Amino acid sequence: MNPSKILVVEDEPAIREMVLLSLERAGFDVAQAGDAEEALLKLADDRPDLILLDWMLPGRSGLEFTRRIRRDEHMRRIPIIMLTARVEEEAKILGLESGADDYVTKPFSPRELMARIKALLRRSRPPEVDGPLSLGALSLDSMSHRVTVSEKTVDMGPTEFRILQVFMSHPERVFSRAQLLDHVWGHHAYVEERTVDVHILRLRQALSEHGCRHYIQTVRGAGYRFSVQG
Repeated sequence: MNPSKILVVEDEPAIREMVLLSLERAGFDVAQAGDAEEALLKLADDRPDLILLDWMLPGRSGLEFTRRIRRDEHMRRIPIIMLTARVEEEAKILGLESGADDYVTKPFSPRELMARIKALLRRSRPPEVDGPLSLGALSLDSMSHRVTVSEKTVDMGPTEFRILQVFMSHPERVFSRAQLLDHVWGHHAYVEERTVDVHILRLRQALSEHGCRHYIQTVRGAGYRFSVQG
């Protein structure tokens, strides 16, 4: 199996070199860019399996770059981890709402960064054994990593896909935020429960374009469930 390719977009040479060295030691195939425009040129030549993106970039910011990627039909599914020195919760939520799948706060340890990268890569790959699921108007195929409504594809990121897969595998079951974190991110993930709400919102937005937003229901004081019932 070929190693996963990661594009590192970071304008600070010292941080970029540290990240590149850690990734290469972990066996990844690595490309690099110093700003968003250079990164777009790299993406035009070769699509990576994951983008590691600094928030504060010269010219186009990491947030703007993420929104640009999520609008592109051919690149919108690439997982993105955002690197940020901003520790306040509002900044983290803003990064997730812009389209990032995860974030790492500077300064960070290479060990934590590798754990997050590997976890996100696992989530972005379809399981090899799970069969297709169909509930209501929705169909989910793990092998092709595709969600459809009446044969029309529903576009969503890898984390939203995995959340929907968990829901559709257990219809009518109520999941707490902590349980969703365990199922989707893993027991040892460094992720706050508030992150689940952001991805649920993005999942609902993706489904709303096809009239299925109501399938993801909030259970007050308990969490979320998938139900095709009203």
